[in-house]
Amino acid sequence: MQPDREQRLVGACGLVAFGAQNAVAVFCPEAAQILTTLPGHKASVNCTFWLPNSKFAFKAKHLEDHYLLSGDADGAMILWEYSLLDCKWTHIMQLPKSHKKGVTCITGVIISPTDALVASTSSDSTVNIWEVAFPSTSGGKCNFTLLESIHVGLKPMVALSLAELPGDAGKIVLAMGGLDNKVHMYCGERSGKFVRTCELKGHTDWIRSLDFSLPILTDGEPDSIFLVSSSQDKGIRIWKMTDRNSPASTKGTYKKEEMSLSSYIEGPLLIAGSCCYQISLESLLIGHEDWVYSVVWQPPLVFSTLATTYHQPLSILSASMDKTMMIWKPEKTTGIWMNVVSVGELSHCALGFYGGHWSPNGDSILAHGYGGSFHLWRNVGGGFDDWQPQRIPSGHFASVSDISWARCGEYILSVSHDQTTRVFAPWKNEASLQKLDPWHEIARPQVHGHDINCVAIIKGKGNHRFVCGADEKVSRVFEAPLSFLKTLSHASLCAISFAEDDQLGTQVLGANMSALGLSQKPIYVQAANGTPDRNSNDGFDTLETIPDAVPVVLTEPPVEEQLAWHTLWPETHKLYGHGNELFSLCCDHEGKLVASSCKAQSAPVAEIWLWQVGSWKAVGRLHSHSLTVTQMEFSHDNKMLLAVSRDRQFSVFSIDRRGSEEVSYHLLARQEAHKRIIWTCSWNPFGQEFATGSRDKTVKIWAVVAESTVKHVTTLPQFGSSVTALSWVGLDRLKNVGLLAVGMENGLIELWNLSAKGGEITEIPELTVSLAVRLDLLMCHVSSVNRLAWRDSEKSADCRSMQLASCGADHCVRIFEVDVD
Repeated sequence: MQPDREQRLVGACGLVAFGAQNAVAVFCPEAAQILTTLPGHKASVNCTFWLPNSKFAFKAKHLEDHYLLSGDADGAMILWEYSLLDCKWTHIMQLPKSHKKGVTCITGVIISPTDALVASTSSDSTVNIWEVAFPSTSGGKCNFTLLESIHVGLKPMVALSLAELPGDAGKIVLAMGGLDNKVHMYCGERSGKFVRTCELKGHTDWIRSLDFSLPILTDGEPDSIFLVSSSQDKGIRIWKMTDRNSPASTKGTYKKEEMSLSSYIEGPLLIAGSCCYQISLESLLIGHEDWVYSVVWQPPLVFSTLATTYHQPLSILSASMDKTMMIWKPEKTTGIWMNVVSVGELSHCALGFYGGHWSPNGDSILAHGYGGSFHLWRNVGGGFDDWQPQRIPSGHFASVSDISWARCGEYILSVSHDQTTRVFAPWKNEASLQKLDPWHEIARPQVHGHDINCVAIIKGKGNHRFVCGADEKVSRVFEAPLSFLKTLSHASLCAISFAEDDQLGTQVLGANMSALGLSQKPIYVQAANGTPDRNSNDGFDTLETIPDAVPVVLTEPPVEEQLAWHTLWPETHKLYGHGNELFSLCCDHEGKLVASSCKAQSAPVAEIWLWQVGSWKAVGRLHSHSLTVTQMEFSHDNKMLLAVSRDRQFSVFSIDRRGSEEVSYHLLARQEAHKRIIWTCSWNPFGQEFATGSRDKTVKIWAVVAESTVKHVTTLPQFGSSVTALSWVGLDRLKNVGLLAVGMENGLIELWNLSAKGGEITEIPELTVSLAVRLDLLMCHVSSVNRLAWRDSEKSADCRSMQLASCGADHCVRIFEVDVD
């Protein structure tokens, strides 16, 4: 799972919250693991805001609970509570809906240990001001009150920042910027009543980000405050607001300040009650080469345990679409702001950063990218800047359409409409106190130009291979390179039992991709040791040539730059035949046949193709359905192929191999099984029974009787939503006992006990069904479950503990540990 393209923030507790489709995901940068997802929104989550965030952590050290606000594309805002004692999350309330369109930004200021103000803006051209009352006693509730709604005209605001004005307790300043290229300044009180006072001009394009510093102390007294703004004009502006009535402004030292550049670029006056603040342009920062999406001040440094004294570092972090983040600081002698640190993503396929954030103590910086990726750097230098990339959670940033376990279950492969294929595996040699091995993305075998719809891993002997189908008429076959095989051995801490079959015969180290092509070309071991000559234009990239990948053996979980470019698998074959976009794939359990289907609206196009693994020749075209075949699965004895379709029918084909090249087949049965589209199917591993799931919210169990007919056995109680995914796993072969995992369109997952008793092969078995467990809401998806897949229990060391994988439209791949009593 990866973040959508919206604001996400680091809290005072050190956790990061971000929007992942209709859920709020929370991860820990230290462990590089997603901790939980919070369901509740009915639309895509656009922004999140912590109370307290890292800027105001020193004012809220007494709080036993921290709070998180999230806003979505429907205008809804939800308040969550995070307990620091037991690390549990609670849905507190949904704020009264005050925005008619999507919430685009949330900001806030902690006024006292018990009070805060929050501002939210929306595409409906309104800015709402909320009063927050933190609980004064343990176990109390956090209360929100809408104080004021400000209409900002025809051009919406997209960036907000709140701050307390120095020198006059109770006065609050609100800066907002948006589509009119101006920064609008409002002044109000804790009770609201915000009045527009002035506007700051200078930017020539949309304002993308605003952030106030904490008040700057002079002789122990706050007298000024900084505002930093960034824009699509590629520039960053620092504005200084100085209290003209402060003692510092009347001292002799002020004469020296008058000689600075800012004294000649004085801006408007901000009147706040009896106080007057002079606004001047402190500095204009030019360094980025594309839109600057985010600017943020470094969190304050606290000098006492009582948190009464703080220091606001004059340090700004900026993030841009030019793929870089920069840290800006004033030069010690001249005071001129300079870029002192630059970090970035050098991958050819990266498209820039949407935002950057500091860690609470300022030693780490986090960026989120256009393609949904996180990037984390930590300063590991002692007394000097040495920012090094760190591991971070990664995942898909669009609907995950299909998953498939490796033949021995050592990793799982997922494909998505984000046009990538990814490999996730537990990294066993990572020092961890966790009970379970942490999972990481260890490879990205395919970066494609079309949405990928289906995948099937070849289960037979030999090297790791898979077939995938996308929104194109061709299936593509990929084979693992040598670099992946060695990386997998590091991750699994095994001596690679498949060395004889795979490594000795693998002469491909990795793969490259042309910028204008969809195919991934192999990098051979001999060529990798020589001098690359693919790019002969003195290192300058053109549209036709891009930098060579550098496949390496990974000894620790990789970072985004390595994944995005250096872990590709070479494409070995293309399978032509279908007339429309590929929709479904499956492989038999011996790794000898692959079945494929495509999107179809007529019987001739809805045929199923059979492909011989190895030669990759088409050995069969199965006709039965009139609309798209949505899923297929081979029986566990490989003698039958089950297919379900949009035409509400299922088909069972008899498959007979008469040698290494010849395959015979015939239609065994076809039946209209449901009243609506059949989305999914699954075979019983220990018998001739199979299950079908449909949009009509039912799951039906069928049995192949006398190897010639199919009979209905039973129907599970009707579910609350369309059934979109099924997976049947066997528990006891002698007793024919198993578990059926059921995934639904609303994201919920249930496990059902199934037990077949007695009966000859010519009789309909007696089947006992019972609900085993409904997975907790916090564990489930928030959108449609697209696929479920059990790890092969017969190849697992402990059959009492199994793993279930799921993927869904909420961009998530989830791995569940299921203990069977």
